[in-house]
Amino acid sequence: MDDLVIRGGSVIDGSGAPARRADVSIKDGRIAAIGEGLPRGAEEIDASGRLVTPGFVDIHTHYDGQAVWDSHLAPSAIHGVTTAVMGNCGVGFAPVRPGTEMQLIELMEGVEDIPAPVLSQGLDFKWESFAEYLAVLDAKPRDIDICALVPHAAVRVYVMGERALALENANQGDIAEMRRLVAEAVEAGAFGFSTSRTISHKTLKGDFTPTLRAQEEELSGIADGLRAVGRGFMEFVSDFNQPDPATEFGLIRRVVERSGRPAVFSLTQRHDRTEVWKELLALSNQAARDGVQIRPVFPPRPIGILMGLLGSQNPFSGAPSYKAIAHLPVDQRVAAMRDPATRARILSEDRFAGSNFPLLTRLSFDRMFPFGDPPDYTPPKESSIGAQAAREGRAPEEVAYDMLLADEGQSFIFCALTNYADYTVDASEELLRHPNTIVGLSDGGAHVGFISDGSFPSHLLAYWGKRRGMKVEELVRRQTSDTARAAGLHDRGLLKPGLRADINVIDWDALALDRPGMLYDLPGGGRRLMQTVRGYDATIVAGAVTYRHGEATGALPGKLVRCPA
Repeated sequence: MDDLVIRGGSVIDGSGAPARRADVSIKDGRIAAIGEGLPRGAEEIDASGRLVTPGFVDIHTHYDGQAVWDSHLAPSAIHGVTTAVMGNCGVGFAPVRPGTEMQLIELMEGVEDIPAPVLSQGLDFKWESFAEYLAVLDAKPRDIDICALVPHAAVRVYVMGERALALENANQGDIAEMRRLVAEAVEAGAFGFSTSRTISHKTLKGDFTPTLRAQEEELSGIADGLRAVGRGFMEFVSDFNQPDPATEFGLIRRVVERSGRPAVFSLTQRHDRTEVWKELLALSNQAARDGVQIRPVFPPRPIGILMGLLGSQNPFSGAPSYKAIAHLPVDQRVAAMRDPATRARILSEDRFAGSNFPLLTRLSFDRMFPFGDPPDYTPPKESSIGAQAAREGRAPEEVAYDMLLADEGQSFIFCALTNYADYTVDASEELLRHPNTIVGLSDGGAHVGFISDGSFPSHLLAYWGKRRGMKVEELVRRQTSDTARAAGLHDRGLLKPGLRADINVIDWDALALDRPGMLYDLPGGGRRLMQTVRGYDATIVAGAVTYRHGEATGALPGKLVRCPA
């Protein structure tokens, strides 16, 4: 008798093939058989009228800290993700020299909005090398599998110290040591190497990421380390600004060619340079034709900030009179903000001068929208705060202020940052239909106070499948076999006998995202946005049911996955 049989579902195997009605049996954590009329199992799940898919593989997350202290890697785990790759964007916590831990914490705080007090309390830093960090991760059971990239910033600071933070060029000795450390980390099980070349990645004090100006010689030296080991992939984040996109892409391409390994890079439709993404897509396509794999990873919806009294940011966070009451509980803050004198003061003050949120000055009221319940990620232009203010003959600040107080301070303002330049998701649709692209950039585990994109996998199905009519088989393939292969995970991503039994059972008719709320469950009582979803009857990891109808079962079969040779 097999351990578990999923009975009578519509099986979507992750290959893109048409769905078919079948049973799926599981034995010892792997798929034993797929077919009709399979013998009874020790446990059964009735999947009649349900989709049965592989578990989702998310290749762009930031659980580097949470995976140390938490066995439940929500939000990803509640959105059908069964394997997550972390360590992206060049930030992480190993290797680390004793006494320099705060340098890595402050960088993670600024880049990924995970508060320093949370990280300080949650991380004990019982490691120095990357191999020792992996050993700590390996010792903790959890609800999903995790894979880790070795982060460039941590490696650079470990080797160069203050010179790295001052953005100095690496010398030959530095490069040789970084090459050794990266090769050593991948041999220990890291899935590759990540780096950041964007000015948006900085500490809260305004210091740029140590990797921002890393020269080609440095990156090439690290690439030599990957070539020597012969495994892993490279992940890049860049503005593609200087002097132009083609020049920056050319540098990345030369490094990738030297490594002999595949690579991915983050690709979004910017709102200031709306056509650059097309140029970068064309460059990656040309690289693919030339046999160099540099695939863009793109978001399936606008990346947006959730601004509200529950979160860490709102349009008035920098105003002195707001800062004076920011410590109050939400209900008391709402009462204070309704006072006419307080309202007048906040609206009259400079809301930028006292802000520690560098994006605030770039956020336009024409790109801010009421988020609603259920949440709306594709709001029409005429619903923006700017448009509403124009219709009502009011200042947009006044409209935003009133929105913050709606629903007793529980509501959010959605501010689209990327992939909504023309108030459509046409760019995401074109990328979603392109064979060389990868769906991702959920940033699961990061941006806990103002972005909640760990729900990307569920949104992909609910929006593009249910609302826009894309083939569900292709949407499933996009976040199962496609992402698994991109990461070098060849034992999962498909429903096929012999592969890992990572599976979702989904009620298609019920599938829907809930409005995000705030939890206070991080170390030290830290807060984080959490978005739940309806429609997942069960999520299964290595044959064990980890979630039923969105609730954790207590099973923790997830492990650290080490990069295979």
